[in-house]
Amino acid sequence: MRGRAKARAVLDTGVIIEYVDESGEYHEQAEAVFNAVLRGRVEAVIPHPILAETYYVAARVYRALGLSEPGVRACRLVEWLYRLSSPTIRGEDLETALEAGRAKMRYGLALTDCYVLATAKVHRCRAVFRKREREMLKVVAELEREYPVIFLEDYR
Repeated sequence: MRGRAKARAVLDTGVIIEYVDESGEYHEQAEAVFNAVLRGRVEAVIPHPILAETYYVAARVYRALGLSEPGVRACRLVEWLYRLSSPTIRGEDLETALEAGRAKMRYGLALTDCYVLATAKVHRCRAVFRKREREMLKVVAELEREYPVIFLEDYR
C-alpha cells in the first residue's frame, strides 16, 4: 500500500514572523503550520530570498520589542530555519527566477512575494501567506487563479 505524498508549503516571511511572534494576530495559524512541519506532515519550502527578508523583519521586530541583540536573535532564527530537516531552500534555479520576474511584471508585488508564488508554481506546492497584502487586493482573484495560494487569515 502506498503512503500519501507529503504536503508541501512555500512559506512567506509573514508566516515565519507570525510563528515567532506569540502575540501575532495569526500566531495560532502559523503555529499549526510549523507544528505540521516539525512533525513531518508538511514539507516546508523556503525561497532563498525569504531567508534574507526574515532576518531583516525579525531583527526589526526584536528591536521594537526591546529585546537584546536583535541581529543575533534574527540570525539564530534564520539559521534554525535553514537547518530544519524539513525545509527545502529554493531560489537558485532559472525557471523560478523567470517565473518570479513574470509575476513581478504582471502584478507589481514585492519581489519576495513573487518568489513565493513562483516557487509554489514551479515546484507544485501551496504558497502560504499571512494575509492578503494591500498590493495583492486588486489582483487577488487573478493570483488565486494562477497560483496555488492560501492565507492564514482565512483560517481564523
